[in-house]
Amino acid sequence: MHKNRSCWLGCVLFMAAAASFAQVVSSAEIKDPELRSLQTQYMDELTSVGHDILANKFEYPFYLSRKLDLDQALQQKADQRSIRFDRFNGGTVVAVTGNYYAAYSADKVNSDQRARSTFLNVVMPILQASVPRFQGNKKVQGYAIEISHHILGKVMGVSMERPENLMVYLPQSGAIKLLAAKDDSTRQAALLQGQIFLNAQPITIWLNGEGPQLAAGATPGDTANDDKPGSQAGVEVVHSSDGSSPSAPMAFPKPKEPPPAPVRDTSPQNLASLHDANQALIGDMVKELDSQAHFVGYAPPNFVAFRQGIYLEFSMNTNLPESAGGSRYRIAAMAFDDHVAHLIRPIMAHFKDEQNFDGIGFSTTVHLAGKSAASSTSQAVEFYFPLAALHCYEKYDCTGQQLIDGGTVLINGERVSLDLQVAEGGASH
Repeated sequence: MHKNRSCWLGCVLFMAAAASFAQVVSSAEIKDPELRSLQTQYMDELTSVGHDILANKFEYPFYLSRKLDLDQALQQKADQRSIRFDRFNGGTVVAVTGNYYAAYSADKVNSDQRARSTFLNVVMPILQASVPRFQGNKKVQGYAIEISHHILGKVMGVSMERPENLMVYLPQSGAIKLLAAKDDSTRQAALLQGQIFLNAQPITIWLNGEGPQLAAGATPGDTANDDKPGSQAGVEVVHSSDGSSPSAPMAFPKPKEPPPAPVRDTSPQNLASLHDANQALIGDMVKELDSQAHFVGYAPPNFVAFRQGIYLEFSMNTNLPESAGGSRYRIAAMAFDDHVAHLIRPIMAHFKDEQNFDGIGFSTTVHLAGKSAASSTSQAVEFYFPLAALHCYEKYDCTGQQLIDGGTVLINGERVSLDLQVAEGGASH
């Protein structure tokens, strides 16, 4: 009897160890000699990472996987070894890929909210399993995690389900800072050190829900269905190809999230009331900064409605040297670096506490030296930045490019993407 119990216990321990080991790519499969050597050297640590990831009770079925976008029925039989060393941006990273079998309603949850939800519920637990084991390893420069989830929507009236892939890269310093942070501001600053892509398109995730992506186009869920499994936040369980439902979602506590931001009252009456309440403060800022800001006298700072939020907008003139000429993107980038960026910290010094508006707008007409005001080289450029991103920049936790990425840029009334380094490096023409 004792011998049988020992054999049984040994089998259980062997199967548990095999399950964890089965999550790690074998060294022999890695072609890069340096990465293969690391995979061999740190196999025990990678195996422990896999064990800790599987120990999480995810809200919906989650599998580590060599391939993304697999149907759940196929995934259960597919290769689940995905933890490995890999390359990203020329550096060595701990890489993890997996499939998360929850689907977001396209009608209720926009793309930025989907990315935020999958980050909080899946990517964070993976980072919590990975970072502590490699944070002191000088051979590891960061972490790259790619997760596939699903979207439920309709195309020409027909219900369709399609995958969507979230890729998160964090450098070592950002990952350590993210996990050690005690407040949302520090966590946000850490996250902004990395790069995030949704279906290969760069995005920004705002953890506290204040970012413009979350505020714009968000549609509240159907409160009548809040009690139904999988209906909260427009999320549903993905069904297998045979029509059966996977096992019931396990009771995993969601990361604590702040309540959704209230919908702003952008009526003319409320905007006027905000202006009256802040008129003295705005007047002091204009006097203090006018010599460097070049405010437009006939268009004093005012509160405006923009993308379902309220922004305090400053109208200015930006004067650049003739050498700054070139494409409209180059002119906009130079206007930000040489003018707007220098105004942010003095302005934000007046707004340390929580405010009843969403951000600051800088609307400027850019003039090149030696050109007339009517010249076609003059450009109307508008920058709208949420307060969370401005505070991050103010504290030197975010770069100018990260601030740009978190905001909205308009050139002559058209929204554009603005890469400062690329734009400023372009030749004049």
